[in-house]
Amino acid sequence: MLRGVRGGGVGGAGGAATQAQGCGQAFRWAGGTPSGSEGRVGATRAPDTGPDRCPRPTVTDVNNLPPVVTLGEPRLTAGFDDHARLDRRAHLAVHGTAPRLSATELVSLAEATALRGRGGAGFPFARKLHALGKGVPAVVVNGCEGEPACRKDAVLLCRAPHLVLDGALLAAEALGARTLVVGVTQDATEASVRDALAERGLADRRGRPLRARVVRLPERMVSGESSALLRAADGGPALPAGRRVHAAVQGLGGAPTLLSNTETFAQLALAARRGAVGTLLLTLSGAIPQPRVAEAPDGVPLPYVLQQCGAEPVPQGVLVGGYHGLWLGAERVPGAVLSYGTPGAGAVLPLPAATCPLGETVRVAHWLAAESAGQCGPCRLGLPALAGALTDVLAGGGQSALEAVRDAARAVHGRGACGHPDGAARFLLSSLAAFTDDLAAHVLGSGCGRGTAGVLPLPRTAGPAPAAGERLAVDWTLCEGHGLCADLLPQLVRLGPDGYPSLADAAVPAHLRVRAQRAVRRCPALALRLEGPAAGKR
Repeated sequence: MLRGVRGGGVGGAGGAATQAQGCGQAFRWAGGTPSGSEGRVGATRAPDTGPDRCPRPTVTDVNNLPPVVTLGEPRLTAGFDDHARLDRRAHLAVHGTAPRLSATELVSLAEATALRGRGGAGFPFARKLHALGKGVPAVVVNGCEGEPACRKDAVLLCRAPHLVLDGALLAAEALGARTLVVGVTQDATEASVRDALAERGLADRRGRPLRARVVRLPERMVSGESSALLRAADGGPALPAGRRVHAAVQGLGGAPTLLSNTETFAQLALAARRGAVGTLLLTLSGAIPQPRVAEAPDGVPLPYVLQQCGAEPVPQGVLVGGYHGLWLGAERVPGAVLSYGTPGAGAVLPLPAATCPLGETVRVAHWLAAESAGQCGPCRLGLPALAGALTDVLAGGGQSALEAVRDAARAVHGRGACGHPDGAARFLLSSLAAFTDDLAAHVLGSGCGRGTAGVLPLPRTAGPAPAAGERLAVDWTLCEGHGLCADLLPQLVRLGPDGYPSLADAAVPAHLRVRAQRAVRRCPALALRLEGPAAGKR
């Protein structure tokens, strides 16, 4: 949770120690290279969801993990100073053997340590255990980190996979589970987990007391939604289910399923050994010299974390929790602390004074709109309308544009098939509350006078021929306002009050490129086009 600072410095945080060995280069895999691990551990990939699927990233894209800094005693990142990746032997040397627990002991441990999900929702782990339905359960590790501001889970899965597996296997044994699934979205995390399972002799084979496998999903925001992961693991599309059913009641293959985040299972493994949850992982980016992952003590002051990572002494605001999180204005930053219960996915992004905070928010809002699964109207149509309304505020739309923002946010609240529209609306509305002076300058005056520097990270378009910077454009001498483009591509195009298209200020993401090409081809006036490095390679 975010709360006021009560006291002085950080206990045990006598300084920051950077653990960067192995970052930014290919890892030394125990037991062979990623390409040589085929056939040793069962692995499935989510089926293609049609021509709009997200292309797979290359190994080069994801091996550039951020360096790790420890603000106090390393627990989750113990051993990183000496190992690029802790194989089974190194893991046991650093952490020792995991204890074995009964189901009752597992529940008691989760309650005593107040263990929570660390993927965004912060749901109490003990409540998930209590909610498990009757039948043989399954255990699922959600390592699908589709948000560009978050890298902590990738660091754990690539560098300490056995710590994550310790927690998952501990839970599986206590509950009598016969299936373990780890969901991932990147080449490096998939290879690391598969090698770790092989090192333990685990595989997806009939007759085994526990069948373990890795499921690969597209690298998208919605892939991390629990029902999307479960559908992919069951052989379906990696998209959220149309109705909300708790995984604990009916999850993997219809069985009661314990599903939680990568860091949560790693924390469980440490809590079983130490009896407490003492640290948390954070991903820091934005206005700092270099993005990094930090392990910090529970209750660490936010200004201390920012200082250790090289942020400006007084940022104009900080985004806490990632792109489904909340903005903190400058006045709230000095008294804020980060604890294990802090909402969001562990991302912390300070904002420099030289950029427009609302412009930064609009840029991300357009990306969030494009990340919609496209299954439900409130998300497919509501998020582009929300991003467009805030764009209108920045363009001088005045009070009516501001009211349109609030109306659009109310329209999507609680109406999506998953939590994506609610999270996106929360992120955007928090910017209005955090940056009131800038908002007033845009609504009542001629703007704040600052440009948008693009400080908040967004993904590069993946694929063999990256289309970074490829955008939609309109030839206004030809456009006749037919509106077909808005019907075909509502994530990136909406119609203005005059009936002519208004385009999102965002690059076309990979999973929407086919739709964008279709909209270009079908424009009756031939006015819509794709412009950018890859536009001529269609």
